[in-house]
Amino acid sequence: MTADPTGARRAGRGVRTHLFLLAGQRPGDTHAEALASAHRYGRAAEAAGFDGVWIAEHHFIPYGVCPSAIAFAAHLLGATRGIEVGTAACILSNRHPVALGEEAALLHELSGGRFRLGVGRGGPWVDLEVFGTGPDRFHEGFPDALELLTRWLSGAAAVHGNGRFPFRPVRVVPRPRGRLPVWVAATTPATVDLAARHGLPLLLGLHADLAEKAELLDRYARVADAHGHDLAGIGHASAHVAHVAATDEEAARAVRAGLPPLLAGTREYVRLDGAPAGQRDPAGYVDRLIDIHPVGSPHRCRDAVARAAALPGVRHLLFMVEAAGGPEHGLATIARLATEVLDLAAAVPHPADEPVAADRAGSASGAGATGYHATHGNGYR
Repeated sequence: MTADPTGARRAGRGVRTHLFLLAGQRPGDTHAEALASAHRYGRAAEAAGFDGVWIAEHHFIPYGVCPSAIAFAAHLLGATRGIEVGTAACILSNRHPVALGEEAALLHELSGGRFRLGVGRGGPWVDLEVFGTGPDRFHEGFPDALELLTRWLSGAAAVHGNGRFPFRPVRVVPRPRGRLPVWVAATTPATVDLAARHGLPLLLGLHADLAEKAELLDRYARVADAHGHDLAGIGHASAHVAHVAATDEEAARAVRAGLPPLLAGTREYVRLDGAPAGQRDPAGYVDRLIDIHPVGSPHRCRDAVARAAALPGVRHLLFMVEAAGGPEHGLATIARLATEVLDLAAAVPHPADEPVAADRAGSASGAGATGYHATHGNGYR
């Protein structure tokens, strides 16, 4: 695989390559060190030739110490010159959709079109209590929030509220020059159906294997087609754990040693109903992730990436490189992914006095869960 002449890096025909950053805190590290490492990975991704970086959002747990993916994205957009920077994902149940829409439009304009917005329902966590949105926003409010957000980012000059968010028409400022794409993090059929009815691309998480993702994508295609959406213009995103080593065994050992301390932070989730945050054995979950993702030798990783790139409608692959340990492991994996697996062309830095990349929004998309990760991750539904 080689870089195409426009400079877009590919993992397969029409598929763009990105990092997925948790900003997880490891034992012995401070929150500041975890954030600094994630920021360093983002800058390294641009230098290595990746197309973009997407940032996770969590509250009150060390599994991910970034509480505002959009704020982190703003900082990383300012530190880079050409890559896309996205959120994977902003928790829509915790905030007003218009406030998020205003911030997304602002970053889109300031970055020259490099910002990408991903949103999710979130989980039944204490966040809903802290931010005052309540369990009803989680259980019932996501459809109205998503509908209002997408209208705000549609390019309309003015927008009025809806049933859950009633308000008189107001001007959209700053007004997007065109429809901004919004990705929807989904693990359940109900959220897949909701995204498909709106024609919004999916953001598929780490916990699902390719067969499970293909099933969700097939369901999406049926619903979107029934609602008159052009599937050729919708580019989904799929997240994957990635670690490259000389042999499959070496890579697996590194992830078995490095990922459980990161996952341990998910035990600090606090559910509103008082139930335990998770039940499954972390070791078994780690072995499953090693089995279904590009973890191994360059040969195994290339094969895994090619299979992921062949998922119907997927146009963005997001690689989580924090699984094997601290910054030295993450940076090494970024470099090896770029050179030994993806054959990326190193990014060409822009001169300091050159404006940021032109608006590329059109190229981006054409456009409670069950299981361990549903309780040990963001809980996207």
